[in-house]
Amino acid sequence: MSDELSGFARLDLERTARRGYPEAVYCEGKTPEQVAGIAAAVRARPDVVTLFTRAGPEHAKAILHELPDARHDTEAALLAWPPVPPESTGGLIAVVAAGTSDLRVAREAMQTARYLGRRTELVVDVGVAGLHRVLGQLDLLRRARVVVVVAGMDGALPSVVAGLVAAPVVAVPTSVGYGAAFGGLAPLLTMLNSCAPGVAVVNIDNGYGAGHLAAQIAAPADDA
Repeated sequence: MSDELSGFARLDLERTARRGYPEAVYCEGKTPEQVAGIAAAVRARPDVVTLFTRAGPEHAKAILHELPDARHDTEAALLAWPPVPPESTGGLIAVVAAGTSDLRVAREAMQTARYLGRRTELVVDVGVAGLHRVLGQLDLLRRARVVVVVAGMDGALPSVVAGLVAAPVVAVPTSVGYGAAFGGLAPLLTMLNSCAPGVAVVNIDNGYGAGHLAAQIAAPADDA
């Protein structure tokens, strides 16, 4: 580890060799100077995929100064380096956003799974206020090895999807909603209390965690 990082970070660059998936850098709470130092350190390891999540504008500017060709998904607040995702293997991951307001978290899940080597398809604005919309996507959802469902408000969509497909569902509550949604607590509790079996729930707004879990579920059999 470089001397520049010794005061604030210990990068786990061998995590891929040890467990098959790389480390990610959570930018929120870090200074732009700190993420710049991390970006400079990983520049020498293009063999290791590095994701920078929850990257605000100043974080992104600092990262791109060190890694100018990094892929920057501004909507997901995520940067990936190297910019080209690895060749996809394993099963298809469908990422479903209940509403446009959930798209930020859904895109974080999608990009995470993509850069962990999985094929992804994004389905947007199919919340339970219009059930015909999700029913119109059943062909795609039933082809997926795993479905990530991202929803705020009442958080009902994962239960609906889990009742329609054979694949496991990874549910992601978001902090989208009016006051009684309590910043995502209401959809979190709804998802935890799903009456449909086969639903796993990650933390509020945790698109990265959902994408990572989905990538592991959809891994090729010889990687399991």
